[in-house]
Parts: sequence; C-alpha cells; structure tokens
Amino acid sequence: MTRPLSVALAGLGTVGVGVLTLLRQNADIVAAHAGRPVVVTAVSARDRSRDRGVPLAGLRWYDDAVALAADPEADVVVEAIGGAEGTGRAVVEAALAAGKPVVTANKALLAVHGAALGRLAESRGVPLAFEAAVAGGIPVIKALREGLAGNRLTRVAGILNGTCNYILSGMRERGREFAEVLAEAQKLGYAEADPTLDVDGIDAAHKLAILAALAFGRPVDFDSVFVEGIRQISALDIAFAGELGYRIKLLGIARRGEAGIETRVHPCMVPQSAPIARVDGVFNAVVAEGDFVGRVLLEGRGAGAGPTASAVVADLIDIACRRFTPVWSVGSAALSGLPSVPMEAHVGPYYLRLMVVDRPGVIADVTAVLRDLGISLESMLQRGRSPGEAVPVVLVTHETREAAMNAALTRIAELDAVLERPMLIRIEPA
Repeated sequence: MTRPLSVALAGLGTVGVGVLTLLRQNADIVAAHAGRPVVVTAVSARDRSRDRGVPLAGLRWYDDAVALAADPEADVVVEAIGGAEGTGRAVVEAALAAGKPVVTANKALLAVHGAALGRLAESRGVPLAFEAAVAGGIPVIKALREGLAGNRLTRVAGILNGTCNYILSGMRERGREFAEVLAEAQKLGYAEADPTLDVDGIDAAHKLAILAALAFGRPVDFDSVFVEGIRQISALDIAFAGELGYRIKLLGIARRGEAGIETRVHPCMVPQSAPIARVDGVFNAVVAEGDFVGRVLLEGRGAGAGPTASAVVADLIDIACRRFTPVWSVGSAALSGLPSVPMEAHVGPYYLRLMVVDRPGVIADVTAVLRDLGISLESMLQRGRSPGEAVPVVLVTHETREAAMNAALTRIAELDAVLERPMLIRIEPA
C-alpha cells in the first residue's frame, strides 16, 4: 500500500476541526482521489484539555505550533490559526523554510505577506496552497489559477463576505436597520462579537487583493485596495434602491484597464436582473471575465467548517498527487509591474441621497453644485412634502469621476438646507 500523506495540523478551531472531521469521514473518497490515504498525524493548539468534539488520541501533540512545522514525520503542514502576524505567520514561514508544502486558509496573511511567502515557497520548490482563503468552498482560486489560465482576464468581482451579504439581505427582506440585523447575525453565529473585519470591508479586501494578484499576474498588493464598509447603509437606502431597480451588495471589484489595476471594496447598487444581485444570505459569489471564456459565475457557501475544510482537503489531494502551480499563477520573474489606479480616478454612475429642509430653492442649489463640477443627472426622486421639515431627495448621476463626486459631497454638505452628510453609493453594472 502507498504510504499515507502525513499532515501536521496547526490550529484546532472551526477550520482545523473541520479538516480533521472531513479527512476521517470521507477517508475513502479522499484516498481514491489522492492515490493514497491522507491522514492527520500531528496537531497543535493552545489548550490540550478543551473538548473539540473529535477524538485526538494517537496524534502527536505540540504545544509550540512552530515546532510542529518542523515535525520530521510530517509531509505537509496545514495552518488553521489565522491572522496576518503572530503564530500563524511564523508557522507558514517555518514550514516553507524547512521545505514542507503548506496549505492555509489565512487570507489576511496572504494579502499582507503573500508576495514574500510566494518567493520563499518558490525558492524552496514547494507548494503554498490556499484554496480555502477566498470564498470558502467555492473553487475560485483553482478556477483563476488553472481553469482560466489561457485567458486575459479583465475583471474579477464578487460578494466576498457572507456576514455583510446576510445583513444586507436581511435589511432588504425585513425592512430593518443595520444594527438590528447585525445583532441577529451575531446571535446566529454569522457575525463575530467584534464584527469590524467583516462589516468594515477589511475581510473582503483581503480576499480581493488575493484574487487580483491571481487574475492579473502581479504581486499581491493589499495596501492599494480602496475599502468602505456597510455600517452607513440604511433601510431608507435599501428601499430607494429597490424603487430604482437595484439591490445593494458589498462587492469586491478588481479591473484591468489601460492605466493599470483598479481594486475596490464598497457597497454597490447592482441591477436586480443581475445574477449576483440574487445571491443572498451567507452565500458568496465571484464573477470572472476573460477574453475567450466570457463571463463565469461561481456561487456557494463562503465560510464555515464544512466549505472551508472542503477547500483545504482539495489542496491536500493536489499535494498528494504532486500537482501544483506557481503560488501567484506565474513565477516571480514573470509577475507584471502593472500600477494601481487610485480610487479618485474611478468613473461610474452614482446614487446620492440627501436629507434636506423642504423649502424652495434647495434642489436648485444642489444641482448648481453638480453643474459646476461637470456632473450630469440621470434621474431624481423626492418623497413627501413637509414644508420646513426634513425630506429625502435621491439623485442618480450619469458616469462621472470619483474625484468630482467627492468634491460635490463636500460642497453640498455645506449648504444650509442639507441636514447631514449626503449618502453616496456607487452603481455597478451587472
């Protein structure tokens, strides 16, 4: 019988336990695809006494996860600790330096240190696999790195955070405000006690930085990603979006243009007819566009023990079969130097909601600001007549530059009749 692939597993949280469970429950399926058994033989976690719901007897236990990475009997190291710094990073670096293949679900680590880790893996001639780092069980990394390798990709976009998608879906379906649906998501376990990484768009930005590097063959560049979260989205904006024929989604968008690569994460209004607009709840979706393949949509669960473990084990099977490709699709020497395009250069249509005092001349003052900055309007909505009271006014612009819209926001906010900073949401084509 072929010798099993021996796995050292660092971290026994949701992901680590999911990997251990899958490898045991589906051992026959995994072995058939891998050509040999794939078994966890060594583990590391902070607390030995904690009941994790899976038997750990017979496994070599390391209190020091970095020491686990050097286990001489381990063929591959799975890092399931997380975080851009600290132990997770140290484990990956130690394993690669020791010439061991690594599988990780750590999107923060790859977004921030992926370029250096890719060079280290390349220098040691070992794979660094991370299918589980983006969109959970959806095989988007494999699709970009292998399935679409013959295409010149022009755009990758998607719903990359299930927590935000759940909140925005709940706000639309039940007409509730952000804070209410966030609290519900926390009770159900869809949102962390501290939801900052999710609702402020940082988690999606980590994933987008990885996708952009793979799609466009350039070094991963998290610092160039424009990031805006969903805290400011209100039930009123959700309702107006529906009236205008849109749904609001937090999207990560990477686009290749003549000037370079644009990477941005922010709430978008997308047409209700667009397939991605109908992806609700905790589901993720990724759209890729290539010159020969056209548009490809991948959809599925983006987080959780099962989907993430599925992706980790897929990488382990590839390693067992000695299949692997360069970390960032091409070798380090072939990575492009395409520049990053600043958000101020973005061009597109915009939704602008104002809360104004209902009195004569207000709209004329607002449109004068837009006119002076070269911004033309496609449509306007005003609901309710309450002379002297606050009323919402919605303006939809034709395509214009982000820099012009930002200047307009500043000037409009200074008008006496405008009661709060205007709400701006970018409109994204299907």
